[in-house]
Amino acid sequence: MTTVRVLIADDQMMVRQGFTVLLNAEPDIEVVGQAVDGLDAVAKVAELAPDVVLMDVRMPRLGGIEATRRITGPAGATVKVLVLTTFDLDEYVYEALRAGASGFLLKEASAAELAHAVRVVASGEALLAPNVTKRLIAEFARVTRSPRAPVRARVGELTERETEVLSLIAQGLSNGEIAGRLVVAEQTVKSHVGRILVKLGLRDRTQAAVFAYETGLVRPAGY
Repeated sequence: MTTVRVLIADDQMMVRQGFTVLLNAEPDIEVVGQAVDGLDAVAKVAELAPDVVLMDVRMPRLGGIEATRRITGPAGATVKVLVLTTFDLDEYVYEALRAGASGFLLKEASAAELAHAVRVVASGEALLAPNVTKRLIAEFARVTRSPRAPVRARVGELTERETEVLSLIAQGLSNGEIAGRLVVAEQTVKSHVGRILVKLGLRDRTQAAVFAYETGLVRPAGY
């Protein structure tokens, strides 16, 4: 059984300790460290090489958004960032997604939701909390004035079927749901998703969804 290594970055000791206790109770998750702010998180990632970082947005010295950008930005970076927030429509979450976060989690989440979120983000197999994440991405798209030409041009690297799959990913569909919609095997969809991520240089499905909205491939209803 593969163990997911987690770093918790939050300036509140009770949050760090509470999440540590909850996650360490899971047989396949290990909290390898804690960080008290963004700068500490960046340093701890380099030192401990976690698979997932639980990142608070508002922290002293360096906030979670810039810390996320520094952690996920370097070429070859594989660590996933799961943003912690108090409100599910926190405006800062939009910026965190743009900075490279793979999803977000409310601090009031249950132990089961916390563990599930860590596993999902670590695997990159599905959007975290699709019903809410889709809303966040859609809101992000509303404040994006127009698709950036260099980014939009990258869609041209995809085949027609890959473009179709990317559009469905952005709508929050799982591999199984996409397979049903396109009447193909789920393994075929998984292969398409893998090629999409490689061609576009993206880490996971959440970033693929952000890309689809950012390029205008998918537009929120009414826009």
